[in-house]
Amino acid sequence: MHTAYLMEGSFALLVSCLLLRRAFGNGSAGMVMGVKAFIALWLVGTGFNMRLGVRQGGYSVAEESPILLDTFALPAMIAALA
Repeated sequence: MHTAYLMEGSFALLVSCLLLRRAFGNGSAGMVMGVKAFIALWLVGTGFNMRLGVRQGGYSVAEESPILLDTFALPAMIAALA
């Protein structure tokens, strides 16, 4: 269930970054900057989620790494397609 909430949060962050694209510039250049900002923020967010899983959840880094990859890759691929 936690992963579902994490994915919902990622898409909310993506929409926010894309709506703020006008602050980065008009047209496709602004969209590219919005997507880059999302990917950077999302990488930090998933890294923090992994840290919580290791410290509080008691999982090893090896156990959390595939989850980090899954939770980062899907929203990042969708953002790249946008």
